[in-house]
Amino acid sequence: MPADATRNPLSAITARQPFLIVDGALATELERAGFDLNDSLWSARVLADEPQAIVDVHRAYFEAGADVATTASYQATLEGLMARSLSETQASALIQRSVTLAAQARSEYLAAHPERLDCPPLVAASVGPYGAYLADGSEYRGGCTLDRAGLRDFHRARLATLLDAKPDILAVETLPCAEEALAVCDLLRDDFPTARAWIAFSARNATELSDGTPIREAVRAIANYEQVVAIGVNCTALEHIESLVREIRGETDKDIVIYPNSGEVYDPVTKTWSAACAVSDADGHGYEHDHDLAGWTPRWLAAGATAIGGCCRTGPDDIRALADLRKALS
Repeated sequence: MPADATRNPLSAITARQPFLIVDGALATELERAGFDLNDSLWSARVLADEPQAIVDVHRAYFEAGADVATTASYQATLEGLMARSLSETQASALIQRSVTLAAQARSEYLAAHPERLDCPPLVAASVGPYGAYLADGSEYRGGCTLDRAGLRDFHRARLATLLDAKPDILAVETLPCAEEALAVCDLLRDDFPTARAWIAFSARNATELSDGTPIREAVRAIANYEQVVAIGVNCTALEHIESLVREIRGETDKDIVIYPNSGEVYDPVTKTWSAACAVSDADGHGYEHDHDLAGWTPRWLAAGATAIGGCCRTGPDDIRALADLRKALS
């Protein structure tokens, strides 16, 4: 990463487009292709077994219009991989493969679309929270048994490993509490000062993180870290996003990145999804959700979002709809 402390990898795209398009769910597409991901490593298990499948999903999202590929490293940690009898060297190589596979997909896409060479898509190295390593759903509850120092120690080796593979940006995502965000931000400032990252929280309602912390308080705590170029929310219900964006925009002028779930509800105990249902947004307007990201997007843009994509249960069709909307707005 260049040493320019003001560099924002997202700005090359946001300066040209009404909004940047993040990809959709990787695991969902792998499951649709027939992979069983009911595993503590989730999509990371495919890194070793079927790497071409991951390239294919990234390429599908690029073809649909995504400006960012988020790597298959959300639950790929040294600790988790070494528990599967890999050596530290093998585990590190597998984590780095997540970045090289996304870069491979980008190269293939650019070869077919040379018109994008002047503003190529980005590779965002996914960094899941401590709760993702535990694989017990705690990233949606906010419980954490580690203090800030312990969280720094947990994240340090994986951040170093991912950054060695040279992604364009780190996607530090689904953080359930401000304490973990601060741990990562301190680590970036002290150990990886030239790295750039977005920080995306998980939220339980229209104003609070998963652990109950007001999102304004969390954003205020991390907004001045120069390594953080965007702040946002992911893996959160659609109807909460507009309010959350407004809360974030009230505390920072940085880019706001949002990639909510489809509208279905996840049960972390059974690891299953239930169908979408009728809900109301923060203003009391009722909606019947069928993961209509594009339908919600004008409201999110008006609230201040600058980068939009999808998380669990979204796919290339959702990203294609976002791309069509962006074209209409351009």
